[in-house]
Amino acid sequence: MPRLLEALGDPGRNLRGMAVTGTNGKGSTCAFAVSALAAAGLRIGSMPSPHLQQVTERIRINGVPVSPTACHRAFAKVDGTLKSTGLTVNAGAVHAAAAAVQFAQSEVDLAVMEANIGGRRTAVNCFDLGVKVITGVGLDHEHLLGNTLGEIAQNKAGMVRDGDHVVLGELPEEAAEAVDDVLGTHTELTVWRIHQEVRYRPRLARDGRTVLDVVTPRAVHRELPCPLRGAHQHHNLALAVAGIDSLAERGLIRDISEEALRGGLAATRWPGRLELLAPARLGSWTGRLLLDIADNHQGAVTVAPEVLRESRAAERTALVFGTLRYKKVATMLEPLPADWPVVLTRVGHPNEAAPDEMRTALATRRELYVRQETADAVRHATELVGAGGLVMVLGAPLLIGRVRALFHLPPG
Repeated sequence: MPRLLEALGDPGRNLRGMAVTGTNGKGSTCAFAVSALAAAGLRIGSMPSPHLQQVTERIRINGVPVSPTACHRAFAKVDGTLKSTGLTVNAGAVHAAAAAVQFAQSEVDLAVMEANIGGRRTAVNCFDLGVKVITGVGLDHEHLLGNTLGEIAQNKAGMVRDGDHVVLGELPEEAAEAVDDVLGTHTELTVWRIHQEVRYRPRLARDGRTVLDVVTPRAVHRELPCPLRGAHQHHNLALAVAGIDSLAERGLIRDISEEALRGGLAATRWPGRLELLAPARLGSWTGRLLLDIADNHQGAVTVAPEVLRESRAAERTALVFGTLRYKKVATMLEPLPADWPVVLTRVGHPNEAAPDEMRTALATRRELYVRQETADAVRHATELVGAGGLVMVLGAPLLIGRVRALFHLPPG
């Protein structure tokens, strides 16, 4: 990756901003930060990973995907450089390099970059951004990151450099100890931990909305809106605010006004994360559709309270589920009721889990169906729940993207 960037003219040499890693919550944290910083008048480049519907979603300016032409141009420059130099890099490095090319051309003020997997060897680690955020650590991608929380935490903390400002989310004890071990090998760090240096409190505003008060060593922020569903988003919002205050603490930005902060946070949108479509219509069916990319056990546990809450508004609920073959399918649906029917389907990825194999792994559930194609799976789920029922689609991002397209939801 460093040699590729050098061959491209080092487009990321002046990039400063925030890098975010963690098992879950990375995308939402980045989305909150981007929206707030953009509302303050800054030009922000971001690099979400993975995309749901179109590859243009992976390169954004102020939260908006770049045009197909600009995206093609950036990737073509990287592809041409790889061919001319004979270098070989992984897909994550190609995406990061293309983003850096576009950010340089767009003359962004800051970058908010999401690590695709891990931290130590993530392509994002090639950029000296200055602020690093670790949202949390759970068991996922064990074949790449390690089989224990400690090993995974060490990998994610590997993105930290000497002199960084580090913001840490809630971590299990084993993970926290491993992160502290890594941080102890660095010098001149500033470390802010959630529930210690950074605190947040959700409460009801006068108009009935849930708002957050967030306190960091730099500022006290009151009545911040949280438009994304789920109590876990309060944690992600607090991390984003702490990351923004960290940028100011390092002198990379001026403190943004509370008006811009509130307005930017209120405008945050992040498709495929407890995304509710109500009413949802497909053919003659009208009901409720809930989408989430939770495709590990921790993610399912996190979204389960909101899923259960939504299910109480429906007479019947069915799940559509698909994931990748290296995921622990047997445990991923444990947080959800065993009597809900589940329709298993493919996700459109070379490493997808075969529906028939998932059925074997989930044999303890009462009602299992297999439909190879996404559209057939969703239609069967609508037949199971009937009019007014809830269809919950859970799993790999590509599956969520396919369902969004089926319901004519625009990329974004």
